[in-house]
Amino acid sequence: MSKSLQAIRGMNDILPEQTPLWRYFEGTVARLLDNYGYKQIRMPIVEFTELFKRSIGEVTDIVEKEMYTFEDRNGDSLTLRPEGTAACVRAVLEHGITGGGQVQKLWYIGPMFRHERPQKGRYRQFHQIGLEVFNLDGPDIDAELIIMTWRLWGELGIRDAVKLELNSLGTSESRGRYREALVEYLSAHHDKLDEDSQRRLKTNPLRVLDTKNADTQAVLVDAPKMADYLDDESRAHFEGLKARLDAVGIPYVLNPKLVRGLDYYSKTVFEWVTDKLGAQGTVCAGGRYDGLVEQMGGKPTTGVGFAMGIERLVLMLETLELIPEEISRQVDVYLCAFGEEAELAGLALAERVRDQLPNLRLQVNAGAGSFKSQFKKADKSGALYALILGDDEMAQQVVGFKPLRGQGEQQSIAWDALAAHLATCVVQG
Repeated sequence: MSKSLQAIRGMNDILPEQTPLWRYFEGTVARLLDNYGYKQIRMPIVEFTELFKRSIGEVTDIVEKEMYTFEDRNGDSLTLRPEGTAACVRAVLEHGITGGGQVQKLWYIGPMFRHERPQKGRYRQFHQIGLEVFNLDGPDIDAELIIMTWRLWGELGIRDAVKLELNSLGTSESRGRYREALVEYLSAHHDKLDEDSQRRLKTNPLRVLDTKNADTQAVLVDAPKMADYLDDESRAHFEGLKARLDAVGIPYVLNPKLVRGLDYYSKTVFEWVTDKLGAQGTVCAGGRYDGLVEQMGGKPTTGVGFAMGIERLVLMLETLELIPEEISRQVDVYLCAFGEEAELAGLALAERVRDQLPNLRLQVNAGAGSFKSQFKKADKSGALYALILGDDEMAQQVVGFKPLRGQGEQQSIAWDALAAHLATCVVQG
């Protein structure tokens, strides 16, 4: 017997009962970004592998272990994008939209791919909303990105469930000096490091700071601190960022071990973390990458951005039971019609109502059926009200109006007055 077809492990279907919450979250973010003057860009999900090797770094876990890379029929090495920043930088370079110092404030949404061990909140195909800003080099734009996310948490009702962590990685020169000091310190404690940290010490020593191993964390207590190696420019930039967050009243925690997992970061790095999702605590993260555009072949161009994980934030809304009531209800009104003449009149009446109330979620019964069966479908739809068209209603040119979720008697509404009545009732409902 043939094996039944299933989705690939770690790549999940998002079912109809789940998509309303996704659309609510995505719509809330899109409106917020529109209000702040950001423009959407859409990039392919497949890029040349070299793009990610050059941008992310060949000795990062993503490039070494996690990318979905394959050879196409032309012999080119292609990769499903593991993150969005590199692809966005490639796009702005290819189309020249950051040349001449043009400021670009861009955002994107879509799936990313990493071959990780699937677990709650971490999948092999996952979805992100990302945001990138080019040709603005001051702490004011870093602050704006964080302020926007703070406003988003407020709109979603999760401010009390997240915490902002901040750090500065300095310039590549100051980071190089710190790297040397860190390697010297860790080498003296080599035998106390876990195996993964011993490997990273040779390839990407700053990532040792991000270890979850308790023994290595104990070693890091007395390790050199990045703040002691910052250059004056980076220190002033970081102080300017903190001053702006203080002015707005956004609380934060300084985390000297915060380095992020990508090689291209410099100066500001930040993460929004939560303790509501178990081990997968980061819901939004980003920072500044002033050297990345030049590293990828462009002229010196400053950049800063972040990405947020949609799965994790949707899961947080579910965990904290912060799903708006209207999200769980996909139908406002359900129209039941009995007999062919009533069905034809019902279609015409429904379209007139939709013309007048374009935001009304009105479902017309399909497949005919008895009075009992149609009302059963109306109730299952979650609608607030049922509209009824039968022989008696047709003769009087009225529609029966029956509340399905609460008190109220059935009444008759003239066809011409139906839209106005629904506008009042559905808003009140």
